[in-house]
Amino acid sequence: MNKKPSTRRHYPAVDWKLCFIADSEAAEGRDMLQLIAEAVEGGATLIQLRGKKWKSREFLEIGIRACRFLRPKKVPLIINDRVDIALACEADGVHLGQIDMPLLYARKILGKHRIIGISVATPDEAEAAEKGGADYLGVGPVFATLSKKDLGPLLGLEGLRTIRRKVKIPILAIGGISAANVADVIPAGADGVAVISAIAAAKYPVQAAIEIIKSIGKLKKG
Repeated sequence: MNKKPSTRRHYPAVDWKLCFIADSEAAEGRDMLQLIAEAVEGGATLIQLRGKKWKSREFLEIGIRACRFLRPKKVPLIINDRVDIALACEADGVHLGQIDMPLLYARKILGKHRIIGISVATPDEAEAAEKGGADYLGVGPVFATLSKKDLGPLLGLEGLRTIRRKVKIPILAIGGISAANVADVIPAGADGVAVISAIAAAKYPVQAAIEIIKSIGKLKKG
């Protein structure tokens, strides 16, 4: 009898604690690679590169440079929205919103060796993403944030808990996350947090990342 092919993902293990979303607009002209380097120095365990207004060539060039920097440090690079850029720069995966390329087709292009994350804001979206083969979820907005203009209804901690009960795959909580509220977010069901302005807008990005990691570390010890 022929065995069914395995559907198990074969990407390296990921530490989900702290994802820094390196957003071109939030960076406000600062050198993106320097900002990424500072976030990683402070303890960021995952980087998502987002450039809504970048032209394709600029996005690709920054993606390639980010990959070269992050790979020796074993910090995965996820590309926001752009499956083509993720493939071209040999990133570790892609993160997709609800109006981006459907998960099914992104998986066909990227294969099972790359990570695919999906942004979700409801239990139904979360269950559909998990069923469709997503590797992790970006769940939010949990709290109010100025980093995103088209902000949907806030989930709050209870909304996060509800989604956690519905799925088994890793959850990154996003939306107004900082060192001050990590102590509430992680116990509500998140495996880690994704931040933009908490690091990008900080006067000292390295220290900002350190403080978030410290807050998470205290929870692990408790």
